[in-house]
Amino acid sequence: MAFTDDAVLAKLSALNETQESIVTVAQWVLFHKRHAERTAQLWFQRLKDSGANKKLNLMYLANEVVQQSKARRKDDFLIAFSPVIAEASATAYRGATNEVQQKLRRVVEVWRQRQIFEQPIQVAIEARIDDYDKSRSSGKKSLLGSSIFSSVGSSTPAEIQPLVPLQLAVSKIATTKATSAANANQEYEKLTDPTAAAPTPPVHAARLSGLLKSLASAEGAVAESIKARRALIEGLEKILDHNRSSLKQEETQHAALTEHKTAIETKKREVEDGIMRGLAEEPTPPLHGSPGAEDGMPSTHDATSAEPEGPPVEDLSSPSVEALTPTGTPPPPSATEAGVAEEQPASPPPLATAAGAPAPAPGSDLLSSLSVMQSLPSGSSTIANGTATVAKKRKLNDVGGLGGVQDESDAMEGLDDDVAEMLRRESGSYR
Repeated sequence: MAFTDDAVLAKLSALNETQESIVTVAQWVLFHKRHAERTAQLWFQRLKDSGANKKLNLMYLANEVVQQSKARRKDDFLIAFSPVIAEASATAYRGATNEVQQKLRRVVEVWRQRQIFEQPIQVAIEARIDDYDKSRSSGKKSLLGSSIFSSVGSSTPAEIQPLVPLQLAVSKIATTKATSAANANQEYEKLTDPTAAAPTPPVHAARLSGLLKSLASAEGAVAESIKARRALIEGLEKILDHNRSSLKQEETQHAALTEHKTAIETKKREVEDGIMRGLAEEPTPPLHGSPGAEDGMPSTHDATSAEPEGPPVEDLSSPSVEALTPTGTPPPPSATEAGVAEEQPASPPPLATAAGAPAPAPGSDLLSSLSVMQSLPSGSSTIANGTATVAKKRKLNDVGGLGGVQDESDAMEGLDDDVAEMLRRESGSYR
């Protein structure tokens, strides 16, 4: 279907509250994006002439169109609906039931959350709805207790708050201006169309009179819009001038801080270099006992770091032989005597004594040898015969090395039984 005013009005009249109907009409409108401005004007005119439920459906249609345009990054319909959306929202909100008003508030809240319109347009929409609630409640709280858009105004910076009413005025006048200018232009094209049939002079005069009124109304609306926009631009220029002045001051301050920072960094490096040079030039004192210490140079070890001297330690020395030799032990043989003793064959000592001496009792030589072995250190025995001393290394567990005695029974021959038994007991005690 080609785009015409009648086609647009037919689509809007056939619109119902179903999702399918809203999406179908929205797709047709988006297809004719070249006529976005004219579509927005016809939509707004149809909304003002509709009932409460029909107005809600038309708001749903506008919501679908602008959100699809935002998603596709096509600003044609966003620009076209921006001048009339605030007034249209207020028109749909006025006289609607509480249920319809809640739905409309939900639509406006979605626009705010998804940032469909620019911030001034969004503020204007919410302000128009809040103003109607305030005027209807006559000072009482609204049905929601407070405006759901109150957080937007509170989050506006203080510098921009003077611009809010200016922007609201521009948005409000822009809606009226757009409608008046569109109607005036449409009537002007009809009357000046060369292909149209010329009406009778009285009818022509009446149409021209009506066109003059329309043009005058549109002219006044445009003049008001220009005035409001100039006031808004003046407020914006004040903010710009203030920010430009603040920017120059901050740039000067930034340059001064950068200069101070560079100077301090240079001074810090100089101080650190001086510290490093001082450490490098400082002489290292010698240790204790070095030649420098003998010449009177300072020592690296002061009184606090010197280690205390330890207790005196006696020299380790082996004990004397006399201290380890049992009492009554004959002195050890000299090296010459030891050599002579080693050269002599090992033989039992003679049993004979000097002339005139009484002969020893049988077995007495064995008893004396055992007594000598008891007094000697472990591992050696000494046998004396009156004139010579022979040193022999013995094993205590070797029973065959005592005086050359090979068998104990041979040594006990000729002895009394009691004496032999006594000797055996003593011999057993030393083993």
